Amino acid sequence: MRALRVHPSIFHKPLATHMPATVKQLYVLSKPRIISLTLVAACAGIYVGSQGALPQWPVLLWTLSPLALITAGACMLNNVYDRDIDRLMTRTRERPLARGDLAPRRVLVVGLLLILLPLPPMAMKVNITTAALTAAAAFGYVVIYTMLAKRRTPWANQLGGIAGALPPVIGVAAVSNAITPDALVLFALMAVWQQPHALTLALKYRADYARAGVPVVPVAKGVATTKRRIFIYSIVLLAVSLLPYVTGMAGAVYLLTATVLGLLFSARAARFLLSRRDCDMKLFFFSLLHLVALCIALVLDFARI
Repeated sequence: MRALRVHPSIFHKPLATHMPATVKQLYVLSKPRIISLTLVAACAGIYVGSQGALPQWPVLLWTLSPLALITAGACMLNNVYDRDIDRLMTRTRERPLARGDLAPRRVLVVGLLLILLPLPPMAMKVNITTAALTAAAAFGYVVIYTMLAKRRTPWANQLGGIAGALPPVIGVAAVSNAITPDALVLFALMAVWQQPHALTLALKYRADYARAGVPVVPVAKGVATTKRRIFIYSIVLLAVSLLPYVTGMAGAVYLLTATVLGLLFSARAARFLLSRRDCDMKLFFFSLLHLVALCIALVLDFARI
């Protein structure tokens, strides 16, 4: 969903090359990289929510499968709504709907079905809390971010970040049927992490966004303001990343990992702020490494407590 924005070069090209044309195009519109990160975040939440024990496989199946389908549907609806501006942006103009390879109505129907059909079995097989949170994430990405905020305000990433931070909360709810304090800590960490990550990518493609009339921060406020915000968010992220230790979710190994990575991230952001460069993709990729390393450290250290 929204806030998990990923650069196309991060993962290898997926298996779409062997699919029939229409299926391949729908697969591309489902944004499989976003699905992957959503599932990883949800798995981290499941692990934390189950107190380090592996839940029974039906819980995993009926949580992760509907979540993947609903994420795919939300991404398809995002593509339907954004097809006009996608045609104007170099980064997105080769998407199937932007090229006119698929009928928007067909993608709309498929996207709606992928969102609506998995929710009832998710509610029955897992719990209503998990299904409600998943529906809220899809609504936040499609309606609040894509339809209402993205073209109107530079605060769209903050609003969309709410949806993007829900997958670990969904994971916790799947095994606890509640929004626990641990879930809120994971939510805060994901919500803050998304901001410097998204702003760094927006700097890279600011000309695209300007051409399409999308008021991301680099377009609406300028490069200098964006660089300052990235640095400020890096400091906030350092503080928030310590919450799992402060709240007792993790121990010294996680504390050391979060502190070192947070300081490195802030140092890189400070160097970028003081430089004359307009973008820094190394900082973007470091933000991904930062998140993955934090998740690994949390899982490893959580298991020791």
